[in-house]
Amino acid sequence: MLRGISGGQRKRVTTGEMLVGPAKALFMDEISTGLDSSTTYQIVNSLRQTIHILGGTAVISLLQPAPETYNLFDDIILLSDGQVVYQGPRENVLEFFEFMGFKCPGRKGVADFLQEVTSKKDQEQYWYRGDRPYRFVPVKQFADAFRSFHVGKSIENELKVPFDRTRSHPAALATSKFGVSRMELLKATIDRELLLMKRNAFMYIFKAVNLTLMAFIVMTTFFRTNMHRNVEYGTIYLGALFFALDTIMFNGFAELAMTVMKLPVFFKQRDLLFFPAWAYTIPSWILQIPITFVEVGVYVFTTYYVIGFDPSVSRFFKQYLLLLAINQMSSSLFRFIAGIGRDMVVSHTFGPLSLLAFAALGGFILARPDIKKWWIWGYWISPLSYAQNAISTNEFLGPSWNQIVSGTNETIGITVLKNRGIFTEAKWYWIGLGAMVGYTLLFNLLYTLALSVLSPLTDAHPSMSEEELKEKHANLTGKALEGHKEKNSRKQELELSHISDRNSGISGVDSSDSRKRMVLPFTPLSLTFNDTKYSVDMPEAMKAQGVTEDRLLLLKGVSGSFRPGVLTALMGVSGAGKTTLMDVLAGRKTGGYIEGEITVSGYPKKQETFARISGYCEQNDIHSPHVTIYESLVFSAWLRLPAEVDSERRKMFIEEIMDLVELTSLRGALVGLPGVNGLSTEQRKRLTIAVELVANPSIIFMDEPTSGLDARAAAIVMRTVRNTVNTGRTVVCTIHQPSIDIFEAFDELFLMKRGGEEIYVGPVGQNSANLIEYFEEIEGISKIKDGYNPATWMLEVSSSAQEEMLGIDFAEVYRQSELYQRNKELIKELSMPAPGSSDLNFPTQYSRSFVTQCLACLWKQKLSYWRNPSYTAVRLLFTIVIALMFGTMFWDLGIEDHRIYSMPWDQCMLQYYTSECKILVLFNQLSWWSEQSFTGKEQLACIQLFHMHLDRLLSNFRTYWFRL
Repeated sequence: MLRGISGGQRKRVTTGEMLVGPAKALFMDEISTGLDSSTTYQIVNSLRQTIHILGGTAVISLLQPAPETYNLFDDIILLSDGQVVYQGPRENVLEFFEFMGFKCPGRKGVADFLQEVTSKKDQEQYWYRGDRPYRFVPVKQFADAFRSFHVGKSIENELKVPFDRTRSHPAALATSKFGVSRMELLKATIDRELLLMKRNAFMYIFKAVNLTLMAFIVMTTFFRTNMHRNVEYGTIYLGALFFALDTIMFNGFAELAMTVMKLPVFFKQRDLLFFPAWAYTIPSWILQIPITFVEVGVYVFTTYYVIGFDPSVSRFFKQYLLLLAINQMSSSLFRFIAGIGRDMVVSHTFGPLSLLAFAALGGFILARPDIKKWWIWGYWISPLSYAQNAISTNEFLGPSWNQIVSGTNETIGITVLKNRGIFTEAKWYWIGLGAMVGYTLLFNLLYTLALSVLSPLTDAHPSMSEEELKEKHANLTGKALEGHKEKNSRKQELELSHISDRNSGISGVDSSDSRKRMVLPFTPLSLTFNDTKYSVDMPEAMKAQGVTEDRLLLLKGVSGSFRPGVLTALMGVSGAGKTTLMDVLAGRKTGGYIEGEITVSGYPKKQETFARISGYCEQNDIHSPHVTIYESLVFSAWLRLPAEVDSERRKMFIEEIMDLVELTSLRGALVGLPGVNGLSTEQRKRLTIAVELVANPSIIFMDEPTSGLDARAAAIVMRTVRNTVNTGRTVVCTIHQPSIDIFEAFDELFLMKRGGEEIYVGPVGQNSANLIEYFEEIEGISKIKDGYNPATWMLEVSSSAQEEMLGIDFAEVYRQSELYQRNKELIKELSMPAPGSSDLNFPTQYSRSFVTQCLACLWKQKLSYWRNPSYTAVRLLFTIVIALMFGTMFWDLGIEDHRIYSMPWDQCMLQYYTSECKILVLFNQLSWWSEQSFTGKEQLACIQLFHMHLDRLLSNFRTYWFRL
């Protein structure tokens, strides 16, 4: 993975990419994911002003919009299960739901209310008609009722009137498909391709180095002092020529992976009419030609005279020219395969297959006269057959091979060519060269056509529980669910407004009464850090701009404490250092320089033991895709719980954790790949939490657990987080744009500003009272408006612009406050070991023995391969295809009806070459097997490596068990 901008910055780039164009109609999907609420408000407000001034149209979907962001919209479209529940002015939406019997509470965000009121699990809490018993209202009933509502009637009447075309604006009709001329399109794509090639220079340097190493091996293997100009050694020279063809051909294989990785961006920009397919494919072909000159030059200039090919300068450059054409043909072929496959596994299966077929029918492994009549058509369409004829005639028709073979009227060169069924006319060099150029043009044309007509491969199959399927069916049919008032359903609902009542003073939250008993006990631990700094080496780009410091300071001496039973939110604008601080505390920073004091319950933190008592919930939800939820938890518990926990208690604990995070109904669902199949984003978040909880940690870090979720899904995840805290664990979450309910579900807040400094560390308070009181006491800070989201307000009033306007430094204000002094006293208190306590110590680095680690890894790998038919079944299918190809190509090759010693000379030579061919067949089979196994496993290994590295960081097992 290439380190770059943050997720929030990436979202803003996507938004900007659309805004810089001339489009007047904007469709924007979840543009706020990864952004803090203040930044989201500023972006939507700018869009609103642009749309109103320029007369454009914008349809924007948001997951968790804050009330002030929601209030910027003119109209609202509420969709649920594919049906329009409401469409019309924002001011009338609450009126409609009150008409249906549901009312939004006072401190509830309207957007959150709208997302929850159509859900079976959340709907009942908003019913306000006391004179009527509540009954679940399906989505279809809402949709039908909206048509009879005055807003719905108004829209229906408006749609009944035909549109008056005289009112159409001339700009509504586009007169050209693309924004600029063809030459401008080509120039823009060429400039971008040059930039990408420049920034991916390592790949091209690596390929050149690889060719240099291959050239060294070849020239030392086929050294000219060991070979002579005769018929026997002519076959060895042919082998050297074939090896050159194979090496140059395989050099283009890298284009396959690079093309597949770039296709998602291409498909997005093609569908948005940035450019046509030809404007994308032509630069990727033309700009590779100069690189081909260098790569092929490295090989030819190194090997030609060392091997001892014909010394004529003209034949040297003719071989160079031919290998240039072969390299271009090869690159074009693999780009075409990538364009057809559009998937790494599929492309990496067809790629080696085509290479094998072309090589087997190319005229060297199996001579043209020996190719069976049912395969001879393959010889004439194989690019390597023309290349083999061209490079062989160029060499063996040279002056150095003109000696006459004794007893014949033919030269050595002609004899060698005839023995291998290669044409002996000089014109075949030019025929072969022309064929390479023709195949290059053909493959590039087919590549362009493929990208013009094909769509990206997608296969989205989200997992749904039986309860969710029943609810979806009820929403579509309009029938009320039976037994909708399930036992304890109200108990399961998340009422975050009541959870916030738990907030108390800085000394923490007494959660002893609500702390849940669990099957496996754990030791509650606190984490303190004092004057912690983190820096990295100054980037060269910044030094070039005049920066003289050697290090870039990302955390500037932050201090704080996280305690058991206290849910802490780590917040700040993008670039504040939230994830950096969490990674430093969790021990996940492998580079840079860390300074300061970090203690665990009063003892200095040791990463070897800390990894055993802590958990880290990744923002990206890294899981093995081909195992179920239950199996994911079994694997984590198997490796991370101590050996003293027997199998029965381990299973009981897993069941308890699944119930805690509400995954019991999905226990048999496959995890799948994000955005492709398997679990939804919200389900994956809960699984991430569960995987860490089954390790029975005392301290858990969660990186943006609600990012990418709508308000209802975020509420479910936060219920899981709160349940985790109620067990007495220490939990820290980074969070970007929480709703009022979610924000006030946190007990304490650790607020940072850009540059890596804390500006508020303390309790949130009832209705955010403590936080609001702290900032409103600062001179010049505006009071919070009624109904305004405190999370958004605090980010706005503490922004860099506010600091500059007020002439203050919020970090300095915090350091001068009474709150800071109380925090320092608390840090000092928690940094001292409790009387009678002892430091964390484990007898071994890993929880389980080497044998157990091996068995667990084998168990999961078996499941992963068995449930991945796109990999396993495709390999099996192509193995059968290749077996049939080889069997029919080399039919009867191993049968010898008479002894070689009784043969005439010419038949003896033929039998010699036949025996040689058998060896080449075996070599080709082994080469294909290794090639196909390597390329087929590449993507599968990449997927599993992310999970392996996470397990390594958590000290789950030794990495060589994964490799085995």
